[in-house]
Amino acid sequence: MPLAIRRAVPADASTIVEFNRLLAEESEGKVLDLALLRPGVAAALADPHKCLYFVAEEEGRIVGQTMVTYEWSDWRNGWIWWIQSVYVRPEARRLGVFRALYEHIRQTARQEGAIGIRLYVEEDNKRAHETYYRLGMVRSGYFVLEHLPL
Repeated sequence: MPLAIRRAVPADASTIVEFNRLLAEESEGKVLDLALLRPGVAAALADPHKCLYFVAEEEGRIVGQTMVTYEWSDWRNGWIWWIQSVYVRPEARRLGVFRALYEHIRQTARQEGAIGIRLYVEEDNKRAHETYYRLGMVRSGYFVLEHLPL
């Protein structure tokens, strides 16, 4: 059965929370505080100005997700969509789930007037790097720094 890609709705919150928990554990070895994660996901789903979640469903079951946040570029006079929180169930990996999500997001971004898509990925996650390169993404040349938490 083909994948169905759609914007997430509040009823998807428990799956998104679980996927984010698993993502942090698998990719960074981090244990997320569910007391922060649950309301964070709920707030995101309630306000599309914060972000958008997209999910991939197969036979009514969510098998993958990604989140999009926005950056205004004054240099380019347009919105850049940032892909974050990418997670695909282990049994659905390498089957085109992320590719389908990415193509849907790319199309949607174009339709909504965005000028580009970016993402950041853990430096050691070489498998993810290869996936993104195969989709036509290139290294941007930027080095990301942070001061977190404040």
